[in-house]
Amino acid sequence: MTIDSTINDMARAARDAANKLGGVSSAQKNAALLAIAAGLEKEADFVQSENKKDLARAEEMGLSGAMRDRLTIKNDTIAAMVTGLKEVADLNDPVGTMGPTWIRPNGLQVARMRIPLGVIGIIYESRPNVTVDAAGLCLKAGNAVILRGGSEAFFSNQALAAIIEKALTTSGLPDKTVQVVPVREREAVYALLNQEAYVDLIIPRGGEGLIRSVVENSKIPVLKHYKGVCHVYVDRDADLEMARDICINSKVQRPGVCNAMETLLVHRSAAEAFLPAMAERFAEAGVELRGCAETCRILPDAQQAQESDWPAEYLDLILAIRVVNDLDEALAHIAAYSSNHSEAIITRDYERAQRFVREADSSVVLVNASTRFNDGGQLGLGAEIGISTSKLHAFGPMGLEELTTTKFVVYGNGQIRE
Repeated sequence: MTIDSTINDMARAARDAANKLGGVSSAQKNAALLAIAAGLEKEADFVQSENKKDLARAEEMGLSGAMRDRLTIKNDTIAAMVTGLKEVADLNDPVGTMGPTWIRPNGLQVARMRIPLGVIGIIYESRPNVTVDAAGLCLKAGNAVILRGGSEAFFSNQALAAIIEKALTTSGLPDKTVQVVPVREREAVYALLNQEAYVDLIIPRGGEGLIRSVVENSKIPVLKHYKGVCHVYVDRDADLEMARDICINSKVQRPGVCNAMETLLVHRSAAEAFLPAMAERFAEAGVELRGCAETCRILPDAQQAQESDWPAEYLDLILAIRVVNDLDEALAHIAAYSSNHSEAIITRDYERAQRFVREADSSVVLVNASTRFNDGGQLGLGAEIGISTSKLHAFGPMGLEELTTTKFVVYGNGQIRE
């Protein structure tokens, strides 16, 4: 079979599975999720042996240490996947829930019912744990899903696919509810992006290059975020020790992720007291600082920032710092350079905090908290499918509810339109 025909067959089968999922109860979906979790625990050695094949190939290909780290399936990785599945099983099922009902003058009762999106295609790099997280969330929300992981995780993903398929079959669900693309070739991605007759939504997860390629080539709506240029603004009356703790966490805990801080904005009246001690903590963590002229005056060891630093997503231990005159200037900088991902303000002032919340146009806006909390699990959504910085149809971390939509339901007693 050709790659095109393989993907087309998968898409057709996914549509058939999605149609059948409409009659599946929450209890059946939860049983399938727990069966996948049990299968992962039982087959942990098999999964890790397949993962070693990917790791060996990654080393031969010269992939970076960070990429190999994301690719590695450890005992903790499997435990986290199992926990995530159990947490999703415990979440309330949004499918079939009804919103408020209103009655029209002619007696018609109108409401909205939450329903699955249908068939979702997910294209992602490395991180084989995404295979299980995405499968679990899509299944609980009543969607069929086609997963196309990176070629570097091919053996790992095929092993996980086998466990998932077996669990679906034993649970009485359509075995094509979750499918993993069985070929490495990049042509499979383009073939999937052309299945608009069967696939309702594409979700890419990975670097900006991957996401832009998907957007440019897809005939199917794409839910995306290109990058995470996240800001923390330290206001003039901030608790400076709290601010330092938040900034070090936002930048250093995991610098290679999309919700890590990339630019620090500091009110001019706080800069002299805040920046020197902050710079010491950054230096201890190995962070390279690139600052505006005022920052470099206060911190002589900082490099002079260039215009290209302000929109940069470093994904590394590099931080841009700008001293601003007031909240207006901080918000203007964010409006100019933000990727609409995550913004935080550190302040004691309620009115300025509320203004920041209203005017910072990003998917998650935080007050006195780290940008690292822009995460479905941290915000109580359970495992997430990704973070959207486009406002249609979701904005921010995508949990179960964001993997559904609504339809109108109308109850009458014989009304006809005049």
